[in-house]
Amino acid sequence: MPTPIRGATELSAVHGDAEVLDLLRRRRDDASHPGARSDPHTVALVVGGGGMRGAYAGGMVHALQDAGLANGFDAVYGSSAGAFVGTALVLGHGEDAARIFVDDMADRDFIDPRRFGSRRPVVSLDHLLDHILVHSKPTEWQSLVESPVRLRVMVTHAGDLRPHVITGLSHGDDWKRAMRATAAIPLLTGPPVLIDGESWIDGSVGDPLPVARALQDGATHVLALMTRTVAELSRHHPGERTPLWARSLDLVAPGLGRMTQDVARHGESLALITDAAHPGRDGVHLQTIAPLRSAGVRGLTTDPIRVREATRIGHDAVRTSLALPAAS
Repeated sequence: MPTPIRGATELSAVHGDAEVLDLLRRRRDDASHPGARSDPHTVALVVGGGGMRGAYAGGMVHALQDAGLANGFDAVYGSSAGAFVGTALVLGHGEDAARIFVDDMADRDFIDPRRFGSRRPVVSLDHLLDHILVHSKPTEWQSLVESPVRLRVMVTHAGDLRPHVITGLSHGDDWKRAMRATAAIPLLTGPPVLIDGESWIDGSVGDPLPVARALQDGATHVLALMTRTVAELSRHHPGERTPLWARSLDLVAPGLGRMTQDVARHGESLALITDAAHPGRDGVHLQTIAPLRSAGVRGLTTDPIRVREATRIGHDAVRTSLALPAAS
């Protein structure tokens, strides 16, 4: 049975219908081989984005793999950093999903706000895709083509700012381009990414937590990994001042700056997440895991101490949800 629905500010690390994690446990315990299924259900993992906030989700995915639950998903959805973390789970790189934020991304080669306004991007996707994911944390993009788990990457159309999903690609290089697109924020990473003649930008602009998309696609069970505490989501106010860099994005497309503030976009998902009677949840099992506390990590944070703590908080949030002791 779903846990009682309370106010959003009262949510703990895990909230919603315990049947989701219970089904993942049954699949783990019953499977004769990875991917084996003895039930008719479709289980989706939805991973929130938010730049370096993805460290929380990286720790969560690491914990899911440690618990033997990573092979229980049929589809994985992610926007921006969430897409990269979701990819790590699909490829069986759960530990790297956490380590990459501390080892490689909390570094000025990847993020350097001092580059804002220069010809060099504040966030270097070239460094991520062509160095980190080649040398430090090698990623076999072609393996996504062959994976039985459907990866669904959210991107946003640069023209109308509407969200779209990329899936079912037949070449590894196409997946690599899709990952570049889901993380492409104008002025911070460079220009939009061109795919099939259309320009695409960061998936978090259009849909930072694609729970509704997973439900529309027919998922019967959804586990959503949040990269903000509920308190952080609840503190958002519509009149809150948008940062300078985000306001500058309105020069690229009116309204883009506001939409990049993913806390506002997450807020639009809170009703679906917290209301068991929501019409979009009819007959569906939905469970969310959120960080128990904040490590002070934001989208462009490069402090390795805070980033490491965020991965630990995420890891512990999953272990708490599974009634396991916190990692030492």
